[in-house]
Amino acid sequence: MKKFLLTLIAIIVIAGGGLFWFVTHKPGSPFDGETASAAPADLVHRGEMVARQADCVACHSTPDSKPFSGGLEMGTPLGSIFATNISPDKQTGIGNYTLADFDRAVRHGVTPDGKRLYPAMPYPSYVKMTDDDIRALYAFMMNGVQPQNVPNKPSGIEWPMNMRWPLALWNAVFVPSGTYAAKPQQDEQWNRGAYLVQAAGHCGACHTPRSVTMNEKALDEGGTDFLAGALLDGWYAPSLRQDHNTGLARWSEDDIFAFLKNGRNKHAVVFGSMAEAYNNSTQFMTDDDLKAISHYLKSLPGDPARDGQPWAYVAATSATGNAGKPGAQTYAAKCGFCHGTDGRGKNEWIPPLAGAASSLISHSESQVNVTLNGSARVVTADIPDAYRMPSFREQLSDRQIADVISYVRSSWGNHGGPVTPEDVKALREHTDPASSNPIVLQMR
Repeated sequence: MKKFLLTLIAIIVIAGGGLFWFVTHKPGSPFDGETASAAPADLVHRGEMVARQADCVACHSTPDSKPFSGGLEMGTPLGSIFATNISPDKQTGIGNYTLADFDRAVRHGVTPDGKRLYPAMPYPSYVKMTDDDIRALYAFMMNGVQPQNVPNKPSGIEWPMNMRWPLALWNAVFVPSGTYAAKPQQDEQWNRGAYLVQAAGHCGACHTPRSVTMNEKALDEGGTDFLAGALLDGWYAPSLRQDHNTGLARWSEDDIFAFLKNGRNKHAVVFGSMAEAYNNSTQFMTDDDLKAISHYLKSLPGDPARDGQPWAYVAATSATGNAGKPGAQTYAAKCGFCHGTDGRGKNEWIPPLAGAASSLISHSESQVNVTLNGSARVVTADIPDAYRMPSFREQLSDRQIADVISYVRSSWGNHGGPVTPEDVKALREHTDPASSNPIVLQMR
């Protein structure tokens, strides 16, 4: 028995030591051992473009803060976390990071002192970024950004859930290894688009559904859940696959390009979280990169079983009984002037509600949210959009909003399903009106 106990203790000690090493060791970096050197201007400029592709400023700045000084609050089921200061300040930012330190933080979610970052930092996507892009991004952050001495805010997650070491195990299971590997059977444009979508663009962080362990269910086109649509922070990010109703099957590559470049096309206008992504990221990308993204997205097949019967327009008239539906009068009074009595919108300026993905998906959160709170201004080339969805939270009751959205979701061939006053109340209590001020976060 004594020998057995000694053996058991030895096994526990060895296993515990191995676990301790695993959760505390820092991953290697191809930049280990490199010393700092002056960054040429063209490398800094390229890094600025990578920062736009990765939309770093959207999380690490706020409208009231200096660029990259952190402070943005992000709610999680466990409590709030705050984006950190990533300006090159040596006391409160990343000014003391070596290139290898920076690489480990961006691609592996590990800080120089070994602390694991929460995957709100999309390192499961950034891990696919190339060494050249990491080097360029580091050059920009260290040379193109002004240091800001702004202390970081502590996480609101309580012990024991705030322990970081279990993230090492989470990373081992759910984070891929290695940079993006080009698919030889695909052309150069497709591979460039795949790289931008999967790596720096981290599109899946919003548009891919997550499992109960909060990992994205798929990280590339090999999984049918990849970019299949997901609920996040009171908005439903729609499918980016070739789903007829809820995705991009009715969009051409030119339509996708226009949406990313101009913030609108004949099918939709950016709103919700996508307005922030457009204002701060996609409009600044090169045309070639946006065309590559469009080309890649059009290659992702849809799922008819998930998407349902393809939508077809049906005129809504008094003869079909639509005029007597609850919400019809509210629509005529509050919505029809802009979106049209036929639900088809006004060219590219005001989006159609007939056949919109938000009118066809079973999730109503985006329509409820934008009706309650309005939309942020779309700002293109520093010029704010003259049209924006206003907030109706003060004008309409929960019942009125539920009825008018249910009317939209059951008219013109739409089949998204009804909305209840309880659905509206839940979002009313946990959301705020969108700002009417034009917001484009500065990077310099």
